[in-house]
Amino acid sequence: MATNNQKPALRILFLIATQKLVHKAVDLMKEEGVPVRYIMFAQGTASSEIMDMLGLGGVEKDLMLSLVPKALAGRLLKRMQKILHLGMPNTGIAFTVALAGCSGHAVRLMETMQQGEERETGRNEREDMENQYSAVVAIVNQGFSEEVMNAARPVGASGGTVFHSRRIGSGEATKFWGISIQEERETVLILAEKEKKKEIMKAVNEACGMQSEAQGIVLSFPVEELMGF
Repeated sequence: MATNNQKPALRILFLIATQKLVHKAVDLMKEEGVPVRYIMFAQGTASSEIMDMLGLGGVEKDLMLSLVPKALAGRLLKRMQKILHLGMPNTGIAFTVALAGCSGHAVRLMETMQQGEERETGRNEREDMENQYSAVVAIVNQGFSEEVMNAARPVGASGGTVFHSRRIGSGEATKFWGISIQEERETVLILAEKEKKKEIMKAVNEACGMQSEAQGIVLSFPVEELMGF
């Protein structure tokens, strides 16, 4: 079990797939004893040409988020790829990102799961950063997700996933930016090759940044392992 000086390295596992496949993934997570799972409705943004190329019959998807120890993440991705046939038409994609911090209760859950799994080392943590893909996230006012993709596609984004969210707060954001921000927001998640990340972020920020009608915030994080892209 991890000690106070050696807490388990944590990952967030993302699965974007059809509702049927996400339900299968939930069964897999239960089988593996993964206790933290969140599912939300999402919508794809790929053009009709890309949809035809991938053999996808529609753009409605489910997004599942799971908190897992790093030692378990790779095996879960491989099992998902095998069971869900990720990468084949009408399936989906799955990937993991590093988590910098977490609540104490969740850490204790992950410590329990990590028993018997391979311990992490600082060397492995550094190797994980040598990745090939990044996730670009744009949070914009409702109705501006297509503008995000219109800006991102010419600089290398083939498609994205949109899910709806709601801003909460005490008005501090309004005071900081000096403008009123809509409560209803849309979050656009774009997976891209690492070398295209900066251009995509720059293009989206110029078209849909905080000073535009979209009032967008753009951020990115490295993807460690990826299946089905």
